[in-house]
Amino acid sequence: MLTRNCLSLLLWVLFDGGLLTPLQPQPQQTLATEPRENVIHLPGRRSHFQRVKRGWVWNQFFVLEEYMGSEPQYVGKLHSDLDKGEGTVKYTLSGDGAGTVFTIDETTGDIHAIRSLDREEKPFYTLRAQAVDIETRKPLEPESEFIIKVQDINDNEPKFLDGPYIASVPEMSPVGAYVLQVKATDADDPTYGNSARVVYSILQGQPYFSIDPKTGVIRTALPNMDREVKEQYQVLIQAKDMGGQLGGLAGTTIVNITLTDVNDNPPRFPKSIFHLKVPESSPIGSAIGRIRAVDPDFGQNAEIEYSIVPGDGGNLFDIVTDENTQEGVLKLKKPLDFETKKAYTFKVEASNLHLDHRFHSAGPFKDTATVKISVLDVGEPPVFSKPLYTMEVYEDTPVGTIIGAVTAQDLDVGSSAVRYFIDWKSDGDSYFTIDATEGTISTSELLDRESTAQYNFSIIASKVSNPLLTSRVNILINVLDVNEFPPEISVPYETAVCENAKPGQIIQIVSAADRDLSPAGQQFSFKLSPEAAIKPNFTVRDFRNNTAGIETRRNGYSRRQQELYFLPVVIEDSSYPVQSSTNTMTIRVCRCDSDGTILSCNMEAIFLPVGLSTGALIAILLCIVILLAIVVLYVALRRQKKKDTLMTSKEDIRDNVIHYDDEGGGEEDTQAFDIGALRNPKVIEDNKIRRDIKPDSLCLPRQRPPVEDNADIRDFINQRLQENDMDPTAPPYDSLATYAYEGNGSVADSLSSIESLTMEADQDYTYLTDWGPHFKVLADMFGEEESYKTDKVT
Repeated sequence: MLTRNCLSLLLWVLFDGGLLTPLQPQPQQTLATEPRENVIHLPGRRSHFQRVKRGWVWNQFFVLEEYMGSEPQYVGKLHSDLDKGEGTVKYTLSGDGAGTVFTIDETTGDIHAIRSLDREEKPFYTLRAQAVDIETRKPLEPESEFIIKVQDINDNEPKFLDGPYIASVPEMSPVGAYVLQVKATDADDPTYGNSARVVYSILQGQPYFSIDPKTGVIRTALPNMDREVKEQYQVLIQAKDMGGQLGGLAGTTIVNITLTDVNDNPPRFPKSIFHLKVPESSPIGSAIGRIRAVDPDFGQNAEIEYSIVPGDGGNLFDIVTDENTQEGVLKLKKPLDFETKKAYTFKVEASNLHLDHRFHSAGPFKDTATVKISVLDVGEPPVFSKPLYTMEVYEDTPVGTIIGAVTAQDLDVGSSAVRYFIDWKSDGDSYFTIDATEGTISTSELLDRESTAQYNFSIIASKVSNPLLTSRVNILINVLDVNEFPPEISVPYETAVCENAKPGQIIQIVSAADRDLSPAGQQFSFKLSPEAAIKPNFTVRDFRNNTAGIETRRNGYSRRQQELYFLPVVIEDSSYPVQSSTNTMTIRVCRCDSDGTILSCNMEAIFLPVGLSTGALIAILLCIVILLAIVVLYVALRRQKKKDTLMTSKEDIRDNVIHYDDEGGGEEDTQAFDIGALRNPKVIEDNKIRRDIKPDSLCLPRQRPPVEDNADIRDFINQRLQENDMDPTAPPYDSLATYAYEGNGSVADSLSSIESLTMEADQDYTYLTDWGPHFKVLADMFGEEESYKTDKVT
């Protein structure tokens, strides 16, 4: 560092003193040339008569990355020509990292890096420097820009960004065949030193493969590597920087290399002769045997093509390749007959489909073998003339009509007669019969296409000489349609119309369905029935595409006047004979909003509150009925209880009539009932509001009339009796509060039964008959008791 600073000082003296006077360099030349001085001279202000010196020597500094020293790292020095060393110049620094990464001494212009830098993070910093008068704060010269470059060190190892690698090379490749190129990336500066200079080498995989140390190209190192011997290789590649020198950093990766197959092996039969036994009854096209040649190659290089060498058997047999097993499958081209020929011998050749001309010198890529076939004698069943019989019949065909026939023959020597019968497996077979000798098929029942459109059954043919030898064929009978059903409206049969509907509005699109099946497709027409065409509320518009629209003819509808409309629609089909039907559509008048959305369609909705469904209303009514039943039952039980209480005994009746709930304290008790009401009945007339609980209308009175005759009390009681007799809703007894008070020396005398006559014989109940109809039951009861006593005395 000392030597470097001395060199910098020497260069500054030479340039600033005028000993060296190079021309002003261009910016691009300055960037290309990297001087070794760490001083930047800022241009000063000079007169036009002075010689113009350069304003700066260079515009870039260098600083080492990853600096770990305890002191800030010195970068360089700024110096202005106007700085005379008197302390009047202040240096400022701005730009990338100013103040955070780099600092400047305002007086001397020394620049330091205050933290460690990483070139891979940021390779250079662009800053601006200026000299300012320390007193006036004005710039002494224009702002100058310079660059601080981060000088690289070897702190990153090479990395294989695409590893691990997978490669392949054909087997039997020559030495030096290209396999793959690998590449390692070093994040260090490739323009400075050898930090990013990478050298490749193989750590594992020799002697089979080699690698170029500079380019990383992997090539084969051994000739004739055979896939059938070894197919997979794993190679370990190393990349080392610093040109591979000691101390360089290294990275590794794995390359998996597969030898791909080439057609270097011909197919070979494991034996020279193949023996096969074939029954003479084998059908044409059936497989009668398999042979196989072995090829150690893989994929399409192992595909084998088999062929029969022209000669014996070339016209009777054929051989094809099974693509899954690469076997040769022998098939019959013509039927065998044991009585004609009992054995066949021919040769089969196996060869590769995809040849590689590089290996023709190894010999022919094919092999041959001999096939011997022995024909076995068997009894053959009858053979049908067709593998499948298809027939057609109209659904209105009469019973017994012949609709077709089947034919089977016995191909053995001395052929036997054949008999036919239907294989009964379902009820559908009972619709047809077959002639056992001729093989003709006829109907046995009337057919209905709408019920069953197709029948599928089997017919069996057997030899008369050997019934166990049978053959079977499928029969497919299609029932043709006859136009017998009229078209009908497809659902829905019911639609709705809004009360605010306008004339000409389509409220429903309808279509038709026909159970008949027309080969060309049905065409339906729609119209209104003649009887409904007179002043119709609705009409039918035929769209001519098998659909129609229900169209309104009135300006608005009313649910109160008519809730339902019935519209008869006539539909005709296009088949022969023409079938038609009249379908009635139900149109319900509904209440809708302004957009045509249906709100309600039932008449009950006019009177029922909005939001309550029919089920909810039924539940509410049921609850009301149950509550009424409970109330009635409660009232009935209460009346029965009161009646039983009155009828139990005379003492009970008397107690109920004359019982007092409370005894007053006399006239001195001012908190009790005001006896003045008894003396002045007119007070009661002014206010007839009852202060007690309103009793039932049939309850018996609880009070007795006074025994002694008092004019005031008698008039008051008679007046009250008259009011109760005239009012059917009034209770039959006087208020308990009215008679609950008695005082000493009261004008009304005592109403208590304590001072009453002690002998029942002295009681006179005839006055009860004068109290009106409400006391009729009580008067009858005591009247009977008086009569009984009189009779007893008598």
